Amino acid sequence: MGILSQLWIIFLLHGITVLCQDEGDFEDEYENEIDNEYPSVFHQIPSVEYVFPYSTITGECSKECFCPPTFPVAMYCDHCKLQTIPNIPSHIQQLYLQHNEIEAVTVESFVNATALKDVNLSHNKIKSHRIDSGVFAKLSNLVQLHLDHNQLEEVPSPLPRSLERLILGFNQISRFPGHAVEGLVNMTMLDLCNNYLDDPQLKGAHLSNMGKLMQINLCGNRLQSMPPELPISLMYLSLENNSISFIPDNYFQKLPNLIALRMSNNNLEDVPYNAFNLPHLIELNLGHNKLKQAFYIPRTLQHLYLEDNDIEVMNVTLMCPSIDALNFRHLTYIRVDQNKLTAPISTYAFFCFPHIRSIYYGEQKLPANQQTRLRTPVFRRYLTPEEYDEMEDDYHEQDNAHNLRGREEDDYFDPYFY
Repeated sequence: MGILSQLWIIFLLHGITVLCQDEGDFEDEYENEIDNEYPSVFHQIPSVEYVFPYSTITGECSKECFCPPTFPVAMYCDHCKLQTIPNIPSHIQQLYLQHNEIEAVTVESFVNATALKDVNLSHNKIKSHRIDSGVFAKLSNLVQLHLDHNQLEEVPSPLPRSLERLILGFNQISRFPGHAVEGLVNMTMLDLCNNYLDDPQLKGAHLSNMGKLMQINLCGNRLQSMPPELPISLMYLSLENNSISFIPDNYFQKLPNLIALRMSNNNLEDVPYNAFNLPHLIELNLGHNKLKQAFYIPRTLQHLYLEDNDIEVMNVTLMCPSIDALNFRHLTYIRVDQNKLTAPISTYAFFCFPHIRSIYYGEQKLPANQQTRLRTPVFRRYLTPEEYDEMEDDYHEQDNAHNLRGREEDDYFDPYFY
């Protein structure tokens, strides 16, 4: 019996070893497969930290929603025709409630939602007075809040100190209480496009208190003057589709970190000569205004949009008063269609701006009886092999970024990108 017992034990050990090897082979076989079961939106949400190991998260999920087993910190309740917000389990960090018929935001729904980092309530029917007082302020881990495409009349407050990105575009906001952004020291992006804000409301907004703010979108409002007291940290400023007619002298000197400025579709007739002489400015869009002459172009600027103005001559001497062989200007693209040009830009421009690759003249708005007409719709410079390779690299980088962001509007600053 002793020998038989020993043989039986050896047989059992061998079987266990084989079984473990088989399990290991199964894992190896599938470990390199890509899981396409769930949408790529999971990879588009920035700055998300998962503080709970998945192994400790329960499968609890509101019955109206979907909680992916491979992404248990997210709860998807979008496009469900919901009229109220369901109860949110305590482990949920990302909540998607967009494209519903929700009219109110109540405290009861968020009682257990202590881990929330990202809340999307866009494309609903929420009004300001239907948001319970302090409901968002209690979410101490909240980083991003989408309330765009609702029926809000004012900027919601109070908000948690942790908030970094607040998207309020496409509402009916006409009130901006001075205390609304109080204490939001971590805010980096504020989107208020397509609302009803005017100059008096912004004067009391105290935006300069947000010392980390990098981007503010104020396009499509009722502004007649430049917004006051913007923070020095600002890098991206969107003011399209307002009624601004004047830029004060030295206004942008208080914004030395500005990279992109969009002021198309305003009422600008003139701008101070050195208005945009900034050390980091790359994109400047002044299209669809009433400008009559050019202005100084900073060394760093790469893309200049001046379409649909009243410019008759592109005075290169104004744009580039001197040439520095050691510090060439970086301008690569100019758009000047729908102006009143009768001749191409002077060839002197190619000494001042040696990196220019394209000038889009398009059609000019001239009287029908005008005899002298511009006959060069597009100028393109042939590139050197090195420049071509560089352009290809830039194109692929931008294309990949565009696909990743999934932007809805090309002329809209994307909160996920900047």
